[in-house]
Amino acid sequence: MRIKPLGQKEFIALFALVTSMTALSIDTMLPALDTIGRDLGVSDPRDVQYIISLLVLGMMAGELFFGSLADALGRKKALMVGLLIYGAGTIMTLAAQSMTMLLVGRVVQGIGVAGPKIASRALLRDQFEGDALARISSIIFMIFILVPMVAPLVGMLLVNLWHWRAIFLVFLLLAIINGLWLGLRQPETLPPERRIALQWNVQLANILSIMKIKSVVALTLALGCVFGTMLSYISTAPAIFHDIYGITDLFPLYFAMLAGGIGVSSFLNAHVVRRFGATRMALGALIAATALSAMGMLGVVHGGGVLPFPLFMALFFSLFFCLGALFGNLSAIAMQPLGNMAGIGASFISAFSSLTSALIAMLSGRFYDGTLFAITICMLLAFSTALTLFFYSRKVKVHS
Repeated sequence: MRIKPLGQKEFIALFALVTSMTALSIDTMLPALDTIGRDLGVSDPRDVQYIISLLVLGMMAGELFFGSLADALGRKKALMVGLLIYGAGTIMTLAAQSMTMLLVGRVVQGIGVAGPKIASRALLRDQFEGDALARISSIIFMIFILVPMVAPLVGMLLVNLWHWRAIFLVFLLLAIINGLWLGLRQPETLPPERRIALQWNVQLANILSIMKIKSVVALTLALGCVFGTMLSYISTAPAIFHDIYGITDLFPLYFAMLAGGIGVSSFLNAHVVRRFGATRMALGALIAATALSAMGMLGVVHGGGVLPFPLFMALFFSLFFCLGALFGNLSAIAMQPLGNMAGIGASFISAFSSLTSALIAMLSGRFYDGTLFAITICMLLAFSTALTLFFYSRKVKVHS
């Protein structure tokens, strides 16, 4: 039976739910990290941050795979395969009796969640173009921005009312709902005659070709540094609020306030980027973020490892405001030289920026010592490195 195309409102609702899986899989976990560590007998509290970073590491592997799979099998089948893998990883986490098994499940979850992330972008591109694509994407992204603001509250309620495993049960239910909704209501958008057979030698050759474009590699690493600052903060945020400021119950509220900085900036960026251009917007945000990080680092040194809470909130809101002007703009600039390799190029940029960010977050988390030294040093180094890479990408592009 032929499935009729979804109405626009239902389509937006479905794909807002699909694209929110990544943020939900990360941010809902934050209030549960300490509890999970105690229940599973983790000796070093810093090890719980791997619950966040290893999911991103798994997502990196999946992003390389699902771009090609969506071109070969079709968008809908690639989405469904991703949901199945995500569900399998979630069952592993539900049954985990050790931190090792839990982390293995998180890696599998990360591989699976890459399917909805990558294939949904291709599906959107199949169905919409031009102003219509920009409008639909903006609406979905605005809904997506709300997820990090409410996810920690959902996680805290589940932990307090039941158990931390209830969070993973919600993840499993979400995968089932998305699978049924997609299966019953969303038609395939890539006809068989337009599909590209999986040829790993061709894919490898394309990746090697992309790696020869120095500006793309530099911007991919810069994007990874930028995402790494956010992931480093997310991984250690519960510990920072609890250890330094004695905040536990109100953590979801303050986390949402800071996440709002990204939402406000993303909204403004969408309205002014055509006037100023992605390059100027990204450069301005990188310079501002580097300067703010340097000032924050000086303040932490002066304060013996801490900042007054109002100053901490102001600093990180400002830094997140800069992040909102960086993600989309850096990605767009990195994609410009790729031409016909845009599909595998998107997977390359997403995968290797995820790998870079996960490594930064894991390294930063290992140096957390109950102060703000680790996170502020991480942000200063990452933003200054991203700024240097951005300048390098402009230079090599000019000379190429």
